[in-house]
Amino acid sequence: MTRTKLTMMALILIFITTLISAQTKVEDIQTFTLKNGMKFIVLEDHSIPNANMFIFFKVGSRNEYPGITGLSHFFEHMMFNGAKKYGPKMFDRVMEAAGGANNAYTNENVTVYTDFFPSSTLEVIFELEADRIGHLALDDKMVESERSVVLSERITGIENSNYRLLNEQVRAVAFMAHPYRWAVMGYESDIKNWKKSDLQRYYDIYYAPNNALVVITGDVKLENIKALAQTYFEPIPSREPPRPIHTLEPEQLGEKRLVVNKDVSSPNLLIVYHVPETGSKDYYALDILNAILSDGRSSRLYHSLVNEKQLALRISSYMPLALDPTLFYISAVCTRGVDEETLEKAIYQEIGKIINEGVSERELQKVKNRKLVNFYRIMERIDGKANFIGIYEIYFGSYKKLFNAPEEYKKVTTDDIKAAAVKYFKKSNRTVGILKKIEEK
Repeated sequence: MTRTKLTMMALILIFITTLISAQTKVEDIQTFTLKNGMKFIVLEDHSIPNANMFIFFKVGSRNEYPGITGLSHFFEHMMFNGAKKYGPKMFDRVMEAAGGANNAYTNENVTVYTDFFPSSTLEVIFELEADRIGHLALDDKMVESERSVVLSERITGIENSNYRLLNEQVRAVAFMAHPYRWAVMGYESDIKNWKKSDLQRYYDIYYAPNNALVVITGDVKLENIKALAQTYFEPIPSREPPRPIHTLEPEQLGEKRLVVNKDVSSPNLLIVYHVPETGSKDYYALDILNAILSDGRSSRLYHSLVNEKQLALRISSYMPLALDPTLFYISAVCTRGVDEETLEKAIYQEIGKIINEGVSERELQKVKNRKLVNFYRIMERIDGKANFIGIYEIYFGSYKKLFNAPEEYKKVTTDDIKAAAVKYFKKSNRTVGILKKIEEK
């Protein structure tokens, strides 16, 4: 190893060590649960006079079924459209007037609402959130307005994104039984036909306080949080817990393939493999394997197929957070003049090298360093802490496991990487989708 590389490695390790010494400890986090079952996780951080509140509702597209697909995403919109005290569009206006900002997202597993604000306006945020959680208004005109918005988002998204079109088609084939098979946006026919009773039932079940996790970090005091929670959130009644998702995806018994017809300038590929849920013992090895394959220009797939062989215009891999067994995605777009068979074969050759030869210690350590630096950088911010705490509580089973994450990354060996590739990157375990123009005969 050269002197420059040794110096760089030393600087990285010093940087990581410095960040570790200043990091939050597990004992800094405090929790309590209201009488209605709403759980709070609080981290006091007085480094800046700001705070944030992340509310994780344990509902996503996996909780839907044919006929009501897309409802989780729809409620992400509706939660900003008026409640008992604060009418349509008032949530944003009141929060912005108080110096705050907000956002939200929905995926297959959760719907998350994020509030960022000066700590001096904490009570305003509690009042706003309690109003929409306890008294959301399902006004007919607003429902139809938002139905049009999400329907348009669904239609234009599929029309304008080759990846989203192919992704939706591939998931529907890769999953035979599990509700991960439909997109978060839902089916167009379902969106058009939701009934008011469908909306009310879904809201009552999944937006109950006992189905929520509240994470608050920043310039706050636990005693004040408890008092505000008891005043604003505890009066909201709990409800019967949602029925657990018990559908298991059957083992895939052979490769699945599909072709989607669209007039594109060059073929698009999406190759997916079944992998376990986020809390599994193989998660960290698979997460590092994902980075080895496509994180950065020196990654295996990018360096070989984009830089050197110039077979792909773009290539990436992705493994989502998931409560149930999910998919590992490899997405690529052929360089003009390159056919999909050539690129697909080249992708398997790169995967085959890891299966047959493994990865080097140096390559593994490089990815570990990036993972650790990124982890500690996120944990420097109060919003990063709130997000990570919530993610580990929900996907890994406890926020305490967050503090084991650096060691879990460090423990991964080259043998673990090779074993994960051998176990999951099998032909019988994959579904291959190709998006291309098909000439009619």
